[in-house]
Formats: sequence, C-alpha cells, structure tokens
Amino acid sequence: MEASAPNQPRTTPSHDIPDSLARDMDRDALSQLVRSINDDGRGVSYQEMEDRATAAGLKLSKPYFQKMATNAVTTAPTPDRLKALAAGLQKPLSVVQRAAAIQYLDYEATELAGYDDDIRVIVAHLAGMGRSERRRWQAMIEADERAKRDEG
Repeated sequence: MEASAPNQPRTTPSHDIPDSLARDMDRDALSQLVRSINDDGRGVSYQEMEDRATAAGLKLSKPYFQKMATNAVTTAPTPDRLKALAAGLQKPLSVVQRAAAIQYLDYEATELAGYDDDIRVIVAHLAGMGRSERRRWQAMIEADERAKRDEG
C-alpha cells in the first residue's frame, strides 16, 4: 500500500514564499535526490538509472525516474520501488528511504542512528553551514570519490 503525501504544510519559516510552494519545496527530498544524480556534472540519464536498477535485478522504468525528478509522483514508493530507486541512483537504500520519508511522510530526522561520533560531528558541522558552503563541500567530496574511482 502506498501512502499519499501529507497535506499539512511544514512549519518552515517562509515569509516570501507562498504556503503551497513552500510545502511542495519542503516535500521534495527524494525528487531532489533523483535530480541531483541526473544533473551532478556527470549527467546520469534516466535511461541509465533504469539500466542500473535492471542490472540489480529490479524493475523501475525511465518514465518513473523522470516523474520522480519532477516531483510528479504523488504517492510514496513501495519498498520494492525504493530498492530500485536506490540501485538506479547508486545510493544506499537507507538514504533513499529517508528521502522518501521526508517527502511523503513529513518525516524530520532528529538523530543520526547507525553512525559513529565522527560522522555525527561532521554532519552537525555541515548542518551549520549556509547552502553555498554545503554545496562546496559536497563538490569536494564528490570530486574525491570520482578521483578514487578513476584511480581504481
């Protein structure tokens, strides 16, 4: 059974943004994740995402990845679809599940269960940064991952 996205707006302060737009922006975590993979400098296509899911033995269509990216999927993905999304995005299932929970269930993480103290400190530090600073750190981390992949 798939859960519908909540109708209640979050309590995010948004003085210049209409409530309906702020609500849609707040419930965009999984869609944002798909868009970030599609437009992360490598430009992973939706077809490639579908191919990755298929290679992992899971089925999820190119149009579904496209709809997810545009926030046009109005019901929460099933557990099987979440697994296929994770495979297509090459992200850990837990990351995809958390993004889906934020987008469709209005979930807000208040802890970092399953991570050690070093990771919690890093995340807390990043959370205190502005958006442009976080993007710079994300770019550095992703560049490091690409360099390691290219070496191996």
